[in-house]
Amino acid sequence: MAFLWFIIGAILGSFYLVVGTRVPKKEDFITSRSKCDYCQKELRWFELIPVISYVIQLGKCRNCGKRISPSYLFMEVITGLLFLIGFLYYGMSISYYIYLVSISLALIIFVSDFKYMVILDSTLVIASIILLVLRYFEVGIQGTLYSCLYGLILFIIMFLIRLLGNFLFKKDSLGGGDIKLAIYMGILLGYYNYGLRLGIIAIMFSAFLALPYALVSLYLNKKNELPYGPFLISAAIIVFVFIDKFKNLLILFSL
Repeated sequence: MAFLWFIIGAILGSFYLVVGTRVPKKEDFITSRSKCDYCQKELRWFELIPVISYVIQLGKCRNCGKRISPSYLFMEVITGLLFLIGFLYYGMSISYYIYLVSISLALIIFVSDFKYMVILDSTLVIASIILLVLRYFEVGIQGTLYSCLYGLILFIIMFLIRLLGNFLFKKDSLGGGDIKLAIYMGILLGYYNYGLRLGIIAIMFSAFLALPYALVSLYLNKKNELPYGPFLISAAIIVFVFIDKFKNLLILFSL
């Protein structure tokens, strides 16, 4: 089963890369066939087998011989490993499916936000709906409503942070996608009385995750724009995976 989930993850990893790169450019990713980036030759089914095709072809196009971006192999392997590790950690449970939805959303956000500085509304809506359904089966209608409430509150908090940042820096400090992502974070971490506090911890934690990248980026590129979505969703997933430990911290400090 673990190996099966690795295969599923590898297949979906390739799909997530396509979604993250094509949708922001308004390109069709459902009916159009995959092509070589250089010679534009349509790829056949045996050239699209996750991981295996890349290795057999030595990372090159069979038609023109140009090197295929290693991002395809990287995305397939990483997604497969994340699916496998999640299965070993959770087993077949509702929490595992919640983890899969969150990881899938995170990977698409990583691609689209780092490449185009865009968080896709469509992926946020679809992931949030699936998450709400899973929440209902896990904690019932009351717990699901609490999750929605915490999502709304985190959205307001992020919006207020944006207003403050805009006032201090005299320009947009947070993108609209980052603010809307807070809704998903609230649903993900909406565990009754702990939900709001866990969400706030995730927002604070995301700043620490983003700081090293921001410093290096500023030093190398002299740019002050940061794709913040990947760090927000990463922080939320880390808090979700280790939620008992974060709950214990809240209890320890009586927060």
